[in-house]
Amino acid sequence: MYQKILVATDGSTLSKKAVTSAIELAALAGASLVVLKVVPRYPQSYFEGGIALQAAEMSRVEKQWADSAQAIVDAVQKVAEAKGVKAKGVTVKSDLVSDAIIACAKKNKCDLIVMASHGRRGIKRLLLGSETQLVLTHSHVPVLVLR
Repeated sequence: MYQKILVATDGSTLSKKAVTSAIELAALAGASLVVLKVVPRYPQSYFEGGIALQAAEMSRVEKQWADSAQAIVDAVQKVAEAKGVKAKGVTVKSDLVSDAIIACAKKNKCDLIVMASHGRRGIKRLLLGSETQLVLTHSHVPVLVLR
């Protein structure tokens, strides 16, 4: 069925449900798991939504975000391996989350992407965007969306 499954997580309660389902599916299919957390870059200017900070402070914040992301994927990796699923944790630094997810799936030769969706509709969807929708639209790899 599936040989390698990518699960995208942001550490939220909703994405934890997707992670749990991905681990269970990987165990059933005898597949390995790639656990991905995309880390945003710190906004560089006022126009990007950030405030001007010293370069050292921006580096500190980005390192903190990267360390937090690594802790998230390491925790998922441990849970997966405790359930007998071979797992690899990956963090990627990118402002384009959907593109990073698709690129990681392609790079790691994954045959399924598992991710959560908040199921927002209407104006909330327009304002907040939907990374899941972008992955569904642009990925050539099948995507399993969980709510």
